[in-house]
Amino acid sequence: MGQKVVVIGAVAAGPKAAVRVKRLQADADVLLIDQDNYISYGGCGIPYYVSGDVSDEKELRSTSFHMVRDERYFEKAKGVRTMTMTRALAIDRKARAVLVENLVTGRQQSIEYDKLLLATGSDPVILPIPGTDLQGVFTVNDLHKAIAIKDLIAKGKVGKVAVIGGGAIGIEMAEACKDLWGLEVSLVEFKSHLLPNLVDWEMADMLAKHLRDNGVAVHLEEGATEILGNDDGWVTGLRTNKRTIEADMVLMAAGVRPRSQLAREAGLNVSQGGAIVVNEHMQTSDPSIYAAGDCVEITNLVSGLKLFAPLGSLANKQGRVAGDNIAGIPSVFKGGVGSFIMKAFETSIGSAGLTLAAARAAGYDAAVSLTSPSDRAHFFPTQSVVCYLLVFDRRTRKVLGLQGFGPMGDGILARINSAAPLLCSGATIEDFNTIEMAYSPPFSSAIDVLNAAAYVAENICDGRMRAIDIREYLGYMHDPDSRPDWRLLDVRSVREAEPFINAFGTGRWLSLPYDEVRERYQELPRDKTLVIVCNAGSRSYEIQRFLDQVDYPNTLVLPGGMNVIRRLNVDWLP
Repeated sequence: MGQKVVVIGAVAAGPKAAVRVKRLQADADVLLIDQDNYISYGGCGIPYYVSGDVSDEKELRSTSFHMVRDERYFEKAKGVRTMTMTRALAIDRKARAVLVENLVTGRQQSIEYDKLLLATGSDPVILPIPGTDLQGVFTVNDLHKAIAIKDLIAKGKVGKVAVIGGGAIGIEMAEACKDLWGLEVSLVEFKSHLLPNLVDWEMADMLAKHLRDNGVAVHLEEGATEILGNDDGWVTGLRTNKRTIEADMVLMAAGVRPRSQLAREAGLNVSQGGAIVVNEHMQTSDPSIYAAGDCVEITNLVSGLKLFAPLGSLANKQGRVAGDNIAGIPSVFKGGVGSFIMKAFETSIGSAGLTLAAARAAGYDAAVSLTSPSDRAHFFPTQSVVCYLLVFDRRTRKVLGLQGFGPMGDGILARINSAAPLLCSGATIEDFNTIEMAYSPPFSSAIDVLNAAAYVAENICDGRMRAIDIREYLGYMHDPDSRPDWRLLDVRSVREAEPFINAFGTGRWLSLPYDEVRERYQELPRDKTLVIVCNAGSRSYEIQRFLDQVDYPNTLVLPGGMNVIRRLNVDWLP
């Protein structure tokens, strides 16, 4: 008999490591322990089960060849023993043993190990407010709760849903409740924008507008203060610091924390944020104990700082690396850049690397390139506008992050996936300039959107392009008296500019079409700062370069142009 390997946690990283060890060391005695009876399921698929895209919960627990990943599957197909409904209580590092308890019988026993893997996952954040114990209040962290949520909705017991938390799970659950079931949905986020740690406000605002356009009430900068209930103990609403929202169900999606109590009590190194500290081999401070998945922190390969990234994709990779090292193969997991993508109704939003806010907090002299090109050749019938935000460091020209927002499909995914390995290798603006992307009109433009974003970043970094901050532009549009020295110069066609001239007057909005500027530029005022506007920003930049040459230096380009503005929550568009 080979070494004894005990794995605690059987959702993602744990099963991956367990079967990897058994595959590499056929004589190993591998035991998989979990406190639940549902194991090895796709937790990221829970919103799609609630929405009906996944019709049966067994599909989340099944292989591609339709075998349910249960105790029998692991024992018969993988040769891995399992103990479900069993909780690990303590680790005796000196004796190399784990004390466990059967949650059905209450029986306790000590299980010896040669190598131990902690894949204990994460716990949902339970807000410290009254009412969290009411019936109809759920966190969205396991399959049992998903089944209960869907069952209540399907039986017609829910008409109004309040979702606490504007992260990915909260947004996906809001969509699931609205899109399939037609429920009245309110989404409450404590911070100033959705997906606050994943994208910057411009991308988040586009997402918020799209959710609102699809009937989801989005309330930002609102904290939940109390969950309301009736005398029967059922939820009736949610109170925030600004309003009271009627609700038959409240979903708490306020984030997760690494589940590291077992490791901490065993004396293993745990970070300030509560994550288990591991090295590149997924080894803890005890060389016989490994950890992987949502309970650990990893290295951010852009900033070098530590990153808590509870993602199923990373958990599976970490589980494989842990399995390799347990079996004697020296594999490494260097870290990640937090690559992320999600759908929301007909759109997708994704990111990799640092946001502008995170980059500046990490000490970078960070700036952004904001672009809004076509996702494929402009002449192809199905082309659509996409928006990209590239974060870069002015000093080193290093690209720090990429964010994208656009139609549902593989376009955003392809660019995030292309950017991620470049970010991992410390790529510069010039590397993004020259990256080769496959081209065909139905799929992309000849100058790919990644190249275009980098071109704009290069122009900004080298001082050739002077862009106005979007928030500053929006502030001016709401209060033109704040900058009496500014004028909007619209270089689109007269037809496109006319509604804006009618709305704002020629004293504020000037029209001079792109192809007439070289002949008529002297009609422009020299004593004003001209904010140049077009649809995507490319014509505005060209006009800025020309005006610089003819001694009109006081110009600013609206980055991304009206394509960006139309996708934001603005109320002044004619």
